[in-house]
Amino acid sequence: MDIAFTVHLPVDTGSVPFIRGLCRQALEHLHVEGTVIDEIALALTEACANVVRHAGDHALYEVAVAIDDRLCRIGVVDNGEGFDPAELSARDERSPLDDGRGLLLMQALVDSLDFRHEADGRHRVTLEKRLTPHPPLRLVDPV
Repeated sequence: MDIAFTVHLPVDTGSVPFIRGLCRQALEHLHVEGTVIDEIALALTEACANVVRHAGDHALYEVAVAIDDRLCRIGVVDNGEGFDPAELSARDERSPLDDGRGLLLMQALVDSLDFRHEADGRHRVTLEKRLTPHPPLRLVDPV
């Protein structure tokens, strides 16, 4: 079974728990493992919190969620000023905790993280997460 939906949300703090809960319910409906759901929910929270924190006075942002048997793909699109992710990774590690740390957290939680500046001036963050946990490492005895 596949689930896909797109939601246009106000740029305010109340939108973050709403979309997190909606995505969580969809994943639970598909019987995705709880740990994977928690990782997706936290990464989505960080992406949306960045929009709310940095998008400025824009009225809406968009979250598109597509879930199939093997993958959850989430796109978060806004009209804010955007940023250069490479610039954040080059900053001093002693920067304040909210200065790019959410991006590091998202990178750790998902399998793929992509930032795009679209031709129409919008900014898109795409998160992808496999729905099955990584298989455990098998040690092979040397022959």
